[in-house]
Amino acid sequence: MIVLVGGDLVLPDRILSSASLLIDGTRIAAIEPRDRIDAGGATIVDVHDAWVVPGLIDVHVHGVDGVDTLDAGNPVADMAARLPRYGVTAFCPTTVACPPAALRAVLGAVAQSRAARPRASARVLPAHLESNFLNPEYRGAQPAECLRLPDVGPAEAGRHVRPGHRERDGEFSARDILDVIASARPDVGIVTLAPELPGGVELVRTLVASGHRVSLGHSGANIDEAMAAIDAGARHATHLFNRMTPMTHRAPGIAGAVLARDEVAAELISDGYHVHPAMSRVAIASKGTDRIMAITDGTAGAGLPVGSEARLGGRRIRVTDTAAVLDEGTLAGSTLTMDRAFRTIVSVFGLSVVDAAIMCSTTPARELGLTGFGLLAEGAVADVVVLDRGFRVGRTFIDGREVFSRGRG
Repeated sequence: MIVLVGGDLVLPDRILSSASLLIDGTRIAAIEPRDRIDAGGATIVDVHDAWVVPGLIDVHVHGVDGVDTLDAGNPVADMAARLPRYGVTAFCPTTVACPPAALRAVLGAVAQSRAARPRASARVLPAHLESNFLNPEYRGAQPAECLRLPDVGPAEAGRHVRPGHRERDGEFSARDILDVIASARPDVGIVTLAPELPGGVELVRTLVASGHRVSLGHSGANIDEAMAAIDAGARHATHLFNRMTPMTHRAPGIAGAVLARDEVAAELISDGYHVHPAMSRVAIASKGTDRIMAITDGTAGAGLPVGSEARLGGRRIRVTDTAAVLDEGTLAGSTLTMDRAFRTIVSVFGLSVVDAAIMCSTTPARELGLTGFGLLAEGAVADVVVLDRGFRVGRTFIDGREVFSRGRG
């Protein structure tokens, strides 16, 4: 039994100041509105002058501390071991477009890490695929040679391979990618695609029917095309505003559709750089914190010093003071971590600590169907983070066990 004593507990609807949180086994057993509690035999952890928040959940992260999801070995396990220091208790390992063999390997690593999580590691959730079915004109740092049209039937494997192009594992088609996804259904959570591509809306229907969460992104869709995809079952938007058609008053585009449709929850890279703070506030005011998920879109450059080099899906990236970039300067994801996203929401966007906890924990958990996660409440899973007044991670608890303490690294 563990008691966190004297902290400001960030509950779903308010802050309970100078209170105590009792953890019994893997669950939150009690929340007491006082800074002293009689729990014989319990380990007492003094968290005065700190925020106690639900564990942070990142639904879009490619890497951290020099590790990328598509590295050799088991990068997913490496990421899971590193993320608790940033307050992350659960995450969706995220891929860029890649050949079938690489996708198969990372999904195998996801399955392995989900089946047997080491005690000090973050929970590995089903993967987020920034898939092969993206609009080349909005690909950003996605490798163009790996993009395919989704307009295939069961007998059309190989039909859309680009002439003369060979991947390391040979030529491949859209069907080859879909076959890999089909073989790993439980370990594929979110699939990002561009619905305006030929066969895009039909692919939305197919993936939704197979149990996947379809996200709209890397897309040049106009508002009608985006609305059709939402009608077909898309319920998620990948890094709102980034790599989408610009939103104007006469042509709202995909971003306008996402803001207009309540059933769609949107990711927001919450670093104040990928999306201007003013536009971030507009999006949050439009949809509410219960429909916006703070994400990092973090790469292997996250956690590394400015000037460092890392990899994103096998391509070299460089860490700048604002983001990660390819050699030619193309923006290639962020160097954000979830604790910094939390801090940005409060100190830059001007929202409350409760709002930040909802965006970083509660909304992602609900959208991914994680019952009992993402909030501080009696009976909830004891995934808990202690933040100091500067929103730096002091301690991280997963399943009621302390897996990171700043003093112990």
